[in-house]
Amino acid sequence: MKRRAIVWFRSDLRLHDNEALTSALRMAEEVIPVFVFDDRIFKGKTRFGFPKTGKFRTKFILECVADLRNNLKNAGSDLVVRSGYPETILPELARDFKASWVICNRERMREEVTVQDGLEQKLWAQGVELIYTRGKMLYHTQDLPTPVHHTPDFFFQFRKENEHITPVREPIPTPAEVHPVPQGMETGTIPSLADFGHSPVDDNDRAALPFKGGESEALKRLKYYLWDSDLVKTYKETRNGLLGGDYSSKFSPWLAQGCLSPKTVYHEIKRYERERTSNESTYWLFFELLWRDFFRLMGKKHGNRIFLKGGVQNKPMKQYRNNREMFELWAAGKTGVPFIDANMRELNQTGWMSNRGRQNVASFLMRDLKVNWQMGAEYFESLLLDYDPCSNWGNWNYVAGVGSDPREDRYFNILTQARNYDPHGDYVKHWIPELSKVSVEKIHRPDLLSADEKKQLGSSEYPKSIVRIDKWAY
Repeated sequence: MKRRAIVWFRSDLRLHDNEALTSALRMAEEVIPVFVFDDRIFKGKTRFGFPKTGKFRTKFILECVADLRNNLKNAGSDLVVRSGYPETILPELARDFKASWVICNRERMREEVTVQDGLEQKLWAQGVELIYTRGKMLYHTQDLPTPVHHTPDFFFQFRKENEHITPVREPIPTPAEVHPVPQGMETGTIPSLADFGHSPVDDNDRAALPFKGGESEALKRLKYYLWDSDLVKTYKETRNGLLGGDYSSKFSPWLAQGCLSPKTVYHEIKRYERERTSNESTYWLFFELLWRDFFRLMGKKHGNRIFLKGGVQNKPMKQYRNNREMFELWAAGKTGVPFIDANMRELNQTGWMSNRGRQNVASFLMRDLKVNWQMGAEYFESLLLDYDPCSNWGNWNYVAGVGSDPREDRYFNILTQARNYDPHGDYVKHWIPELSKVSVEKIHRPDLLSADEKKQLGSSEYPKSIVRIDKWAY
């Protein structure tokens, strides 16, 4: 009988630099690639009642899975698709097809670990080995200068200890062929958005980029951003932009689903530096990959504390309440503060928001509205195309001042930020059409418009601010 291995694809939806797949091909004569749509993730709710995976990310993941299946077919294999609970489905597949191993990327946060533990127990009872591999990070943890639990709690220290010392391993080559799945195996169909209770996602010509999921699209975007356009050489200057597809790399949705390997990104940057130019901007893209690793290591080190209201510091946060009324106005983009509302409307309509926008809306929710930051973090979890537990919750910890870095000076003056990053109000007018005729002088200060001006400019429907905008003017 042929030796068989199941490869459980999780957040590594690619063939390039895939340790789990490569290990399976080395160990087994037949490989069964599997993806499971976990009902808890795709049909469940967060603690505050938001869909855990909203329609934008669901659509993106469906595209990722379809592309993975297509790439596996081109390599001579296929993708087995199931819906339900992985810790139930995978042992059944292992039993029915007499697999000796299940191989997958190890995850470290509570929901994923619960699934892993349940799976391991069931497989162990059947005499099947669960093998964990790596693939989420730029660095291999065994290459780091300190054990994970000794990782510095300050990013600048982590950066100092690693950026010039710790090697980034070469990506694992894409296999030319993948062993076919066993004959007669039912591979299953990929669900639709409607199967998860979502309405169709229409094309939005206002969106920064028409994101499409999958390894193929990820590699196209990497090639475009570096080699076709040379945009990477000005990344540091443009990264705080707000409009269009080119102000930043936009790699994060593909990185979050594992369609794009961070090691591949790094080595392409280094090749670009050798062949074209090396400057602060090319370094800064690597710098962003460092932040991504740092947040993942903080998640490994501090565990579930990153999800707590008091964060890893267990700080008292009694002044921040679960104020649904204020939260709903924030979430709907109806606060009457144009820069905040424009960013939230972009998120609601596309599943995307710039990094600059994320910092501002997070600060506003907490510092100005005194709303529990966890509500915002869960809302982002639901809507963001590029949601990743460690990065999302790590960033919210950071803005809330409850993360590993205890400084609390991250209050954003929204008016100053708006004038600095949207000086002519183009971004606000793009997402808030009822303000499209307002002058540059008043676009961020609708509180200065008289009733007659609002009527004349067609902005009467824009809500009155729920905070005093002039508090930021001094």
